[in-house]
Amino acid sequence: MLQANREIIVFIVAFFLILIAFITGVLLFITQARKRKIDHQKEKQKINEEHQMELLQTQIEMQTQTMQYIGREIHDNVGQKLTLASLYTQQLAYENTAPQINDKIETISHIINESLVELRQLSKSLTDDSIADNDITALLQQECDKVNNTKKCSVNFISYQKSTTLPYQTKSILVRIVQEFFQNSIKHAGCKNIYVSINVNDNAVLLQLKDDGKGFDTSIVNSNGIGLNNMKKRTELIGGKFYLESKVGTGTKLNIEIPLSKHQ
Repeated sequence: MLQANREIIVFIVAFFLILIAFITGVLLFITQARKRKIDHQKEKQKINEEHQMELLQTQIEMQTQTMQYIGREIHDNVGQKLTLASLYTQQLAYENTAPQINDKIETISHIINESLVELRQLSKSLTDDSIADNDITALLQQECDKVNNTKKCSVNFISYQKSTTLPYQTKSILVRIVQEFFQNSIKHAGCKNIYVSINVNDNAVLLQLKDDGKGFDTSIVNSNGIGLNNMKKRTELIGGKFYLESKVGTGTKLNIEIPLSKHQ
């Protein structure tokens, strides 16, 4: 009888040990399966981010090449034709003796010369590779100076930049974001002051933009604001974070944080 009880106890203990081992194995299998799934999702996300970065780089390169081509065409082709037309009008004015016709010729010459100046400026801006040649502090200072020169509002700029060199696409996107923010602040917010600060260290770029304009309801504008959505998408394309704060009557604040480890 005692021997039978021992055998039953041993059987029960063995059964529970096997059951525990089975449950442990199942849990380990589920845990590893989940881990593999998470790793797979991370790998897919990484591949997708790298693909987006490649697309962005290709897009920027194509846009740059296209703008440079257009700029050269304007300078070499259209510009030369306008210069020739200006010379012809000057010759006509010199040869013609009728005052009323000379006045019209001079007007046409004036229009041609104005168009030529504007086209040369456009050509220069399209072929200018200042983003590649300058650091982010110089680029943002140029944008701030442009707004200050218009006298429409005052832009205050502070830079805390180390010697870190930013990739071309990062600089390009930051400049476009600043341009878009300036445009919105001046055109829609009616601000008097804009505050810009950038902090570049070895790990991240921190850009802060702020105005003292009339502000807006972010829940309404975020859903259909093309400019804001473009800024957000551009930031996220290079792995950055986009923080927008605004309330009616309190101005607007935008923080951009871009990690550098992914792009260097």
